[in-house]
Amino acid sequence: MENVKSGKKLQEMLTYSVKHIAKRDRDAVEKSFEFCEGYKDFLSRSKTERLAAANILEIAKANGYTQYDSAKVYFAGDKVYLNNRDKSVILATIGTNTLDKGVSIVASHIDCPRLDLKPNPMYENNEIGYFKTHYYGGVKRYQWAAMPLAIHGVVVKTNGEKVEIHIGEDPADPVFCLTDLLPHLSKDQAERKMRDVIKGEEMNVVISSLPYRDDEVKEAVKLTALALMYEKYSITEREFINAELEVVPAGGARDVGFDRSLIGAYGHDDRVCAYTSLMAEIEADAPAYTTVSVYADKEEVGSDGVTGMHSDFLEHFIIHLAQMQNVDPLMVLRNSKCLSADVNAAYDPTFRDVMEPRNSCYINRGVVITKYTGSGGKGGTNDTTAEYMAEVTNLLDSKGVFWQTGELGKVDQGGGGTVAKFVSQKNVDTVDVGVPVLSMHSPFELVAKTDVYATYKAFQAFLNR
Repeated sequence: MENVKSGKKLQEMLTYSVKHIAKRDRDAVEKSFEFCEGYKDFLSRSKTERLAAANILEIAKANGYTQYDSAKVYFAGDKVYLNNRDKSVILATIGTNTLDKGVSIVASHIDCPRLDLKPNPMYENNEIGYFKTHYYGGVKRYQWAAMPLAIHGVVVKTNGEKVEIHIGEDPADPVFCLTDLLPHLSKDQAERKMRDVIKGEEMNVVISSLPYRDDEVKEAVKLTALALMYEKYSITEREFINAELEVVPAGGARDVGFDRSLIGAYGHDDRVCAYTSLMAEIEADAPAYTTVSVYADKEEVGSDGVTGMHSDFLEHFIIHLAQMQNVDPLMVLRNSKCLSADVNAAYDPTFRDVMEPRNSCYINRGVVITKYTGSGGKGGTNDTTAEYMAEVTNLLDSKGVFWQTGELGKVDQGGGGTVAKFVSQKNVDTVDVGVPVLSMHSPFELVAKTDVYATYKAFQAFLNR
């Protein structure tokens, strides 16, 4: 019997497993429910990267952040923001350490898979008006058919005026949709491969069906839509060329399940990490290391462009901070640490064949640390060092943060990437940290409230290290 007891103790000491958060700390469940009320509101109001950036800036300004001025000198505790073209944002709190000791970077992204309107989107076919779209990011196109959609974005008029358009969220608004075939007539469609059930050029958004009241007019249904848009926004068809208009699922975040333990919504990837890091950032009053919280655009399409992490806007910001204290910016980068704040795919028992159970992350077990991403033989990955992995996990242990590890499915199933490699290429230790997500990249993703709260606590620990 003594050997059996010793064996159990030895097993407990030597083996590793992660349990459901509710089985470890019931109080954490209550705290997570409370925390997620603010998150649901933020997510419902942040349907595009522009809206997310605007909401982040609004919250930052309300918490004492001022616009960054490279000509000014800032001191410990000062809070500043940088607005990059209304589509990406940096928030920073100046630390008590000099910048040559490095900064604490948390980098999330605020763009999501969606449908973008083409530059010449409006047309009429058999007396139905449509917008033509170009899907953005990794989407299963069939998921976007036959569901209510909203339109958000900006149009820059030929006179330079910028007009914001938001249609489909208010209960009094109309919504839009893509059509799909009825089962009775979809025999040929059913033979298509899944990726082509709805083809890219079939993702046409219905916008009107009544003709303008003038028998002399050609394409009268299209004209009805144009006339209504001109009446409300004073824009013409020519000005769509100057537009960034995005089609997204209509409706806000909702509790899911009888126990309300999950949140269903569009855009968890990656606005869940944006919100949790935002809350941790604004609470960092006197950090040792200067905090640099980044909310980037374009991650879903490779992070290119002036507002994506492949741009140098983050490096330029850090260089300006270094110049303010007359320190070498290369030393700042070399001594900095980063959490690439992005989600991972949670283990889904319904589709277990694509997951590797021992190395998957699970809902309700905490924030997931992803040592490497990429595809196949780790192609395109940031594979963090063992030393930095130990540093991060030990920090979370010391702060009582619930965490787990995870890979993105089985080795040969696919894979994906994050912004991590664009930060680490600047000689900054970087690892991916975020929330496990079910139905990732769908119009209605799921996260567990306990994991959202655990992720917030992880960012809080890191920014106050």
